[in-house]
Amino acid sequence: MLSRRGMLSEENLRRAAEALAAAPDYPPHQVLIDKGFLKEETLLPVLAEELGLELVDLGKVQVDRSLLEQMPQRLVHRKNLMPLSRHNGTLIVATGDPFDAYAIDEFQTLTGLHVLPVLAPPREIARLIKQYFGVGGDTVAALAEEAKDRQEEIEFLEALEADDSEMAKQAQEASVVRLVNQILIEAANERASDIHIETEEHGLRIRYRIDGLLQEQNLPPEINRFAAAIISRIKIMARLNIAEKRLPQDGRIKMKVQGREIDVRVSIIPMIHGEGVCLRLLDKGRMEFNLAAVGMLPDTYHTFKQLIDRPHGIVLVTGPTGSGKSTTLYSALNEIKDETLKIITVEDPVEYNQVGISQIQTHPKIGLTFANALRAILRHDPDVILVGEIRDLETAEMAIHASLTGHMVFSTLHTNDAPSAFTRLIDMGVEPFLVSSTVEGVMAQRLVRTICPDCKTVATLPVEELPLDFPLRKKSNTGLSALVNLPPALAKILQEYEAATQYAGDGPVPLWKGTGCRSCRQTGYRGRSGIFELLVTNDVIRDLITQRVNAGVIRLEALKAGMITLRQDGWRKVLKGLTTIDEVARTTAGDIS
Repeated sequence: MLSRRGMLSEENLRRAAEALAAAPDYPPHQVLIDKGFLKEETLLPVLAEELGLELVDLGKVQVDRSLLEQMPQRLVHRKNLMPLSRHNGTLIVATGDPFDAYAIDEFQTLTGLHVLPVLAPPREIARLIKQYFGVGGDTVAALAEEAKDRQEEIEFLEALEADDSEMAKQAQEASVVRLVNQILIEAANERASDIHIETEEHGLRIRYRIDGLLQEQNLPPEINRFAAAIISRIKIMARLNIAEKRLPQDGRIKMKVQGREIDVRVSIIPMIHGEGVCLRLLDKGRMEFNLAAVGMLPDTYHTFKQLIDRPHGIVLVTGPTGSGKSTTLYSALNEIKDETLKIITVEDPVEYNQVGISQIQTHPKIGLTFANALRAILRHDPDVILVGEIRDLETAEMAIHASLTGHMVFSTLHTNDAPSAFTRLIDMGVEPFLVSSTVEGVMAQRLVRTICPDCKTVATLPVEELPLDFPLRKKSNTGLSALVNLPPALAKILQEYEAATQYAGDGPVPLWKGTGCRSCRQTGYRGRSGIFELLVTNDVIRDLITQRVNAGVIRLEALKAGMITLRQDGWRKVLKGLTTIDEVARTTAGDIS
């Protein structure tokens, strides 16, 4: 066309053809302008005339603002299309690329209007888009704003940022944004604690951890082609580097779902078929921090309350990751919280903000470790200190120093049972006499699923199918003398059970279970409760710790003093109809009698 009009010489025509061949996906007229063959003000009028389009001066155009809220903003930004006005069902849209008929067709489909394109300089169109839609305004920002008024959507509590790379553009497509939002909303509504998004050889797999167990979600096969975009979208939400696919990354998303504030901790790890994503959901709206809610039976609560009310010493809560240690400690702090006490915590990370408690987030990269934070805290005149976790000798020694100088210290350890906490501290390098003189008590715990109240029913089990250490199995084998060997707290629950069920000690054993219903997703369980092993340090145990005996000897002495093991506390909750034998067997090891 330009050659026919004599606007390109033979030499420039050849060079222009080479430039166009090198950029096949770029608008041809823009290539010629960028390469300096013709000026924009010369080329655009010719292009408009040849294609039968109107060339508009956007500096003189009045934009109909009432149209903008109804426009597909993702397409506006990606294709640089600016809606100008509407006349009798026809939408006037400025474009800088009249050869992209697909974009015009898509705009027409999304708006339901007949679109009449007009030609304008791309830079002027970009300027108008920024002016009317906001700098960096895109679909995600629009949805985040709408979420404030629409309870079914997600509201982000921090601004999101994304670059102009193709990966970022794909992640910002409305379909991808909606899909990720739906995943988060469903997980929050199903009370999931974690979302696992795993890329596998044949596609994507998404699982929710509900009440401690992973449950796979049914996905349409079409979702597989969105896998990379979904992960990029999550990275943008967590303010991570979307271009980094070789190294692990950790981030955080702060958002509101249906009015509930939820913190999401994001962990992304490269795997052989792509990146794996784990999202830990901390639902602040559902959390209730009081010791009555964590599942302690009255005798355990009474003893633990006496421990945490002491003026100084160390109380440890132990268990694997996800066993509810943080919830128990937060509940303990809320139990003793008072205007007369100064409570300071050092955590990594701070999971829940607590009113009336001073909380510190560690930053190891800049030297703010647990131990260094503890040193500073001691100069801050605290009464009670919570150390998120004792991980090393330095932190352990600082915690012990704090307790020796008249402070109450709460912390966590990763051990399987309560007696092992003492040997763990000694293995770290703490002197046994310091451990024995400061640790007042250790609480080991696990979480078991509780029976769904909507489908709870009584089922009978043959005595032979009961675990060997279950009280009714022991009693059926050895008679009433078995009760003598049971801790008094467990024997009392057993007698209450027999009185309530009229069980005479022979024949099938009546126990409770859930049959499965809609409210529990057909699992028979809804919610979780703790089972606890509380060891209170007495003079004999202090002497054993000083002698560096192993955990087994300490355990035997604690049992003599009346300690209820994790397993036995689990059996108490089975006999009270709160959980099932299968749940206790899944989460605890059998007691050796």
